[in-house]
Order: sequence, then structure tokens, then C-alpha cells
Amino acid sequence: MFLLSMRSVRHRPGRFLATLLSAFLGAAILMAFNSLHDTAGANDVGPADAETLGLVGGVVGGYGALLVFFAVASTLTVNVTQRGAEIALLRSTGATPAQITRMVVGEAVTVGLLGTLLAVGPAMLGGRVLLGMFQDTGQVAGSVAYAFGPVGLGAGAGVTLLASVGAAFLAVRRATRAASARPSAPRRRLRAVAACAALAAGTAGVCATFAIDAAEPALMAAPACGAILLSVGFALLAPDLLRGALERLARPVGAVAGASGWLTVHTLRERAPRLATVLMPLTLFTGIATGTLYMQTLETGAIEASGLARSVEDRNLETVNLVVVGIVVAFACVTLINTLYAATSYRRAEFGTQRLAGATPGQVLGTVGAESLVLTVTGVLFGTVAGLAGILPFSLVRTEAVLPDQGPGIWLGVVAVAAGATLLTTLGTARVALRVPATEAVARAA
Repeated sequence: MFLLSMRSVRHRPGRFLATLLSAFLGAAILMAFNSLHDTAGANDVGPADAETLGLVGGVVGGYGALLVFFAVASTLTVNVTQRGAEIALLRSTGATPAQITRMVVGEAVTVGLLGTLLAVGPAMLGGRVLLGMFQDTGQVAGSVAYAFGPVGLGAGAGVTLLASVGAAFLAVRRATRAASARPSAPRRRLRAVAACAALAAGTAGVCATFAIDAAEPALMAAPACGAILLSVGFALLAPDLLRGALERLARPVGAVAGASGWLTVHTLRERAPRLATVLMPLTLFTGIATGTLYMQTLETGAIEASGLARSVEDRNLETVNLVVVGIVVAFACVTLINTLYAATSYRRAEFGTQRLAGATPGQVLGTVGAESLVLTVTGVLFGTVAGLAGILPFSLVRTEAVLPDQGPGIWLGVVAVAAGATLLTTLGTARVALRVPATEAVARAA
């Protein structure tokens, strides 16, 4: 099965491109930030500088590990799901589920290793840029020399490979069960339990905000972690959330988009489990970006209003939060684009069948656009709820005001990025797919 995995990757590189890009970017981010631990461990680095570098490396490295897993999982799930016919054929010719699992995991390990190797150079460059940024802002002494060692390399390679193997294992279990018509109730129960645990932990983190003193530097940690865990919980419940949203949006979508709207609602209902992989990064991006940006803006405004000079610790915290938001924005956008491109390009035969049944290219594009709009509204809605759950208690404790004074500008910017990435990717990919004649698109699938 290992040789079959190598041949599969070699003969179909385009199918693994999205996963390779996710693994490459994830490994680069993890190695760049974890290399700050190598830099902090040098003999000539002072305690204060070592603490600053270790803080940034630890916090961002932890966020990065979570993001890498979700990014690789979403792209691998789409990849494996699209190979349902291939997996069914292997099962019918005598391959066992364990053999298919080893084949897909072997492919994931190969792609993860390649992505890690390609990321070493960019990670070293990114680590130097990060160190220079801290030195330019006076948070780290200019005499500190950059070092890229076993911590950075081991963390990047280890987490990327672990995420690839774990995501491949979960995706192939789902595909083999679908191919053998086995019930998926245990998997749904496991997802529900994990979602409830994340929501409960997120709620506890948000409530813990009221037990922390307003002047405590670590005040932001509890609501920020709570918002992140709530976003994860909503992301795990994506299929159910999408079905619930469709029940309420079916009539408005049908009234506005006509025939395309009716087809959109029908398609979304049938493809809700697959489209959940798109809602996951969309919900995470909206919740984490909204919550972190508003809380950091509130913290900066509270310090300025107090008339006190900002300490090095305050600048460190602001830098960490802004860097985390930057990573979330970039990584979530890449994950969205990868997942949407793979999912939409795979529907070329479906588009061809719709056109042979009488749908015009404009109606097909209208359907894809309406689908993207429903997904965007659903992901933004629950991501915003998760973000607000962290923002409101933090604002009440820190400024004694329930609502922040910053207005909706930050939220509108986050929504614009999410909607732009979703709509542009799906419509652009669908337009390219529609250039293929309908008969040819259906014939290729057959």
C-alpha cells in the first residue's frame, strides 16, 4: 500500500496541491515562531529577552498547531471524500479498511514531509524577520543573534506530520464507512461530544473573566481562549448549524434568486456534511479575528485613557495578539481558498449535468453564488456570536461598559475578508469549470 501511495501522489499531483500548500504554510509558521525558543536558549540572551521570545513562541506556536490541524483536516477531508468511487472500487477488489487507511495515511505523510522540507528556508527567513521586528520595537536587545535549531525544526515537522496523519485517519474512516454503507452514528456522537466539551470549556473561560482583576495583565487570556473554544465548538457543529440556517433562509433565498435559489437550497441540504468543511475555517476565522482585534483595541484604549505609559509587557501582549490575528487571517483565507477550490472544481460534472438538464451558465453561477452567500452568512453569524462572547465580558470588566466604543468597523473588515474570500473563490472556480462543454464534463466523470 505504501508503493500505491507513492504512485498516487506522483501521478496525481494536482489533487494533493491544496494539502501541500496547507502543510507548507503550517510548517513554515510553526518553525518560524518556535525557532524563537532556539534563539532564547542561547547563552548570551538575557532573562528578559528570553522571556519575551519564549512568550511569543509558546503562544503563537500553540495557536499555530490548532490552525495547522484544521487546515490540513479540511483539505484532506475534501480530497478523500472526492475519492469515494476509488475507495469503493478498492473495497470491492478485496482491499481491507486497514489497507486503505495505510494508503491514505502514507499519502498524507508524503505530502506533509514534502511541505515541511519546502518550508525550512521560508521559516528561517520568517524567524529572522520576527526577531528584527522585536528588536526594532525595543522589546529584544539588538545584540541577540537569531538561531534556528532542533526546537523550531522538531515542532514544525512533528506537528505538521501529526496533523496530516490524524486528519488522514479521520477522513479515510469516514470515507470507508460511507463506501461500505456502515452507519455513521458513532462518529456523529463523537463530534457532538467534542463540540459540547469545547462549548462548555469556552463558556467557562468567558465566565472566568469576571473573577480576574481589571488591572491584571492576563485579563485578556480568559475571554480570548473562551472565544476560541466557542468558535471550535461551533465549527464542529457546522453540519447541524447549516441545516438550521437553511430552514430559515430557504424562503428568502428562493424569493430573491428564483430558480437558482430553489436549486441552491436543495443542493445545500444534500451536501451539508461536505460543506461543513468550509464552515469550519470560516467560523474560526470570524470568531478569533473579531474577538482578538476588539479586545486588543479595548486594552490599548484603556491604557491610553488611564494616562499611564505603556510598559514592555503591554507592548509584548499587543504584538502577540496582532501577530496571532495576522496568522489567523492568512491561514484561514488560505484554508478557505484551498477547500472552496477543491470542492467547487470537483463539481464540474454536476455543473455539466445541470446544463444538460436545461440550466444556463448564468443560472449555475447564480446557484453557486447563492450557496456561497448562505455559507458566509452562517459562518459569520456563529463566528460573531463566539467573538462577542469574549468581547462583552472583557469590555465590562476592563472599561465597565458592556459594548466597546470602537464601533462596527473592525467587524465589517473581518466580514469583508471572509465574504470576499468565499465569493471570489467559488465564483471564479465555477466560471473556469463552466468553460468545459457540458457533454465533455459529464463524460470525464463517467
